[in-house]
Amino acid sequence: MMQVLSTNSGATAKLLSPGKLIVLTGPSGVGKGTLMRLLLSRHPELNYSISATTRLPRPGEVDGKDYFFIDRTKFQRLIEEGEFLEWAEFASNLYGTPRKPVIDLLESGSSVLLEIELEGARQIRAKFPDILSIFILPPTFNELEKRIRGRKKDSEAAISRRLKRAKEEIDSACEFHIQVVNDDLETAVCDIEMAISDGGLF
Repeated sequence: MMQVLSTNSGATAKLLSPGKLIVLTGPSGVGKGTLMRLLLSRHPELNYSISATTRLPRPGEVDGKDYFFIDRTKFQRLIEEGEFLEWAEFASNLYGTPRKPVIDLLESGSSVLLEIELEGARQIRAKFPDILSIFILPPTFNELEKRIRGRKKDSEAAISRRLKRAKEEIDSACEFHIQVVNDDLETAVCDIEMAISDGGLF
């Protein structure tokens, strides 16, 4: 079960003193999850913040490992109680980053990796400008569409919504410190590692 406890408002002011917050975002289907898992396997010093969501688990996903799967009523209550660092709605589902686990890790001197949607990344950046923000781009938009269709998880209407959203998100890539093209997986991971290394984390 997700454990999210209240924190006082002053806690966020010192979030970035000991540890570093790294935000990884990009359009649906670009490979954020795969890149994140490779980074974590190579760098155990990085901590992954598990997001909460109202969507149903996909085959193979585990509650408390891939996401905290909760219903919309509970999610909205946690929003009202200020228990998320950020939250956003995507494809008719809510996603959010529980506050307390991230704060605890950062204040202990550990760096935290967030894999979140564009709206959530903007919220985090507005609150904590010292983050390292990385945007993952597809090699081409046609390739992104091919990847999304290849997953065979969405209806045609859902695919159209994802592609429309993806165009808007790609147009926002320049807002981020680093843009990495995920054409070759190993090259993309190395580019992210280099960006984090330049930040003094590796």
